[in-house]
Amino acid sequence: MKEIMVKIRGSQVSKEAGEDSMEFVTEAKLYEKGEAMYLIYEESELSGIPGCKTRLKFKGDQVQMKRIGKDGSMGHEIRFEKGKRYSGFYETPFGAIEMEVLTNKLDNSLSFDVAGQVDIDYFISLNGLLEGRNKLNITLM
Repeated sequence: MKEIMVKIRGSQVSKEAGEDSMEFVTEAKLYEKGEAMYLIYEESELSGIPGCKTRLKFKGDQVQMKRIGKDGSMGHEIRFEKGKRYSGFYETPFGAIEMEVLTNKLDNSLSFDVAGQVDIDYFISLNGLLEGRNKLNITLM
């Protein structure tokens, strides 16, 4: 396991709110297990979910994102794979909301020994209440 810095850029486009974006740099832990690479970092105030821990698992052409709240609650998991649809639940303090994700694009050039980046472009729907297109870029520094 090694300590690294990561830059995370995210943007959301929805009919209701227009476009919103954020960017932050944070410390992270990077390690390999079997054929997968893992990246773990703490979310910040900028991401809107402070105290939350995010774990990304990179294996082949798939990325799995798992978030867990500071007290072990309000977690959710999303899987990204180009052209594939993922259904799950997004936990909130008010209960779980049905979530559906369709990945448009996933480019992964991450390497354990060399810095790289991953770009994910996806559509998300939260119980039909909020729908939009998101882009996520994670760069190892």
